Amino acid sequence: MGAAIAERIKSKYQVMVFDKDRNKTQNLSAISVEDTLLDLVKKSDVIILAVKPQDFDELLKEIKDYAKEKLVISIAAGIPTAYIEKYLGKAKVVRVMPNIGAKIGEAESSLCKGKNAKEKDLDFARELFDYLGKTWIVEEEMINAATAISGSGPAYIYYDMEMNRIDPLNVPKEIEEEYVKRLRRAAEKVGFDSQIAFELAVNTSATSLHLTAALAKSPAELINLIASKGGTTEEALKVLAKGGSWEEAALAAKKRAEELAKKEI
Repeated sequence: MGAAIAERIKSKYQVMVFDKDRNKTQNLSAISVEDTLLDLVKKSDVIILAVKPQDFDELLKEIKDYAKEKLVISIAAGIPTAYIEKYLGKAKVVRVMPNIGAKIGEAESSLCKGKNAKEKDLDFARELFDYLGKTWIVEEEMINAATAISGSGPAYIYYDMEMNRIDPLNVPKEIEEEYVKRLRRAAEKVGFDSQIAFELAVNTSATSLHLTAALAKSPAELINLIASKGGTTEEALKVLAKGGSWEEAALAAKKRAEELAKKEI
């Protein structure tokens, strides 16, 4: 996800990146690759944390003396702004939940701000993520619900394609409509009102279908891009594997995000 964000915003902003795995940054063009994490943090005005939740504590400990009072944007699922603020003090934290659609400029990103961030910080983050697709400002309590739908939702679709042997490049109209209905019900189940649930469902379904052609990957390969070990999507897929509904899968994804959010220092 970090690489997708960098590629989408590099035409507007000066972008620098760092990754412990050099293979992930070697093919980036017009983007400066820093030698160390601290080099990156020291040189940056805005820091985007695009790491998996299980790697988050180590990263925060490493940057805490250099990220204070900077704008820090986190896309880690389940990690609340208050948790980041405990490490980074006066850092202005904005939390964003984008989805895999970022790879083709069709992301759905939900944003909220922490206690130190101002409206102008949230506005800047939204402007930045507008380059990746659609953006929504939500209360932080709804970020976990957004994770369950726009974040993990594409995997529900790809799982259905795999199980029912549906050609991702030739999905019947009635199947597309069924995906929207299921996602809408799931979105309402995790707490969205009917209108927002419908918009999330339509956009998530459309993006999921576009990705199979744009990335030339199978549904199984796309699931692997979305699901992280111990993450929200993995929990949802366990439910689907047992014959559960998309509503039950979304609730499981939301619950896992909430479990991650309960971490304490």
